[in-house]
Amino acid sequence: MMSKRRFNRILLCSASTLLASAMAVAQSQPGGGGGQSGMPSQQPGAPSPGAMDPNAGSSSQQSMVDQAFVRKALEGGAAEVQLGQLAQQKSQSEDVKQFGQKMVQDHTQLGDQIKPIAQQLGVKEPKGPSKKDKQLMAKLEALSGPQFDEAYIQAMVKDHKQDMKDFKDAAQVTQDPNVKQVAQQGAGVISQHLQMIQQIAQSHNVDVNGKSK
Repeated sequence: MMSKRRFNRILLCSASTLLASAMAVAQSQPGGGGGQSGMPSQQPGAPSPGAMDPNAGSSSQQSMVDQAFVRKALEGGAAEVQLGQLAQQKSQSEDVKQFGQKMVQDHTQLGDQIKPIAQQLGVKEPKGPSKKDKQLMAKLEALSGPQFDEAYIQAMVKDHKQDMKDFKDAAQVTQDPNVKQVAQQGAGVISQHLQMIQQIAQSHNVDVNGKSK
């Protein structure tokens, strides 16, 4: 027969073992007391870690608008440089040649200011003029003398009106301080160009309100 003292000792050991096992199980559960859980418990009503930022969509859309403006500005500026070079070669009028030279200088400088911003936005430099600008260049290359001057002046008035609108709009809507600064500066430069070419149009009696011939 087992002695009473020995029996009590066995009961005590069994109870201790069960208590230790229960504590180990409790600690292994997520959020268990004293345990180190791999994922913190989420409080009721707390936002999910993967919840989408409601401003992310508008920010992405604004970035796309900035990218489109910068891409177009680089493409249009490069075309103005090539057209300015063409004016210096083909025009027989000193004021048109001087205007062409200014196009080369100012749009090259403006392009140099835009290129670092394009890199920040992930915009690649255009490989060449747009299809529309290529068509204009082909048209002007086939002209000479007063006919060239008239077509070039009309094209420059039309282009600079549109460019000034694009730059002013970009300066108003963008939230990027770098884009805003270059858009404001570009709008000022383009405004000067527009005034110059409109004066040249008057001196050459070129109708800039009608359609190009």
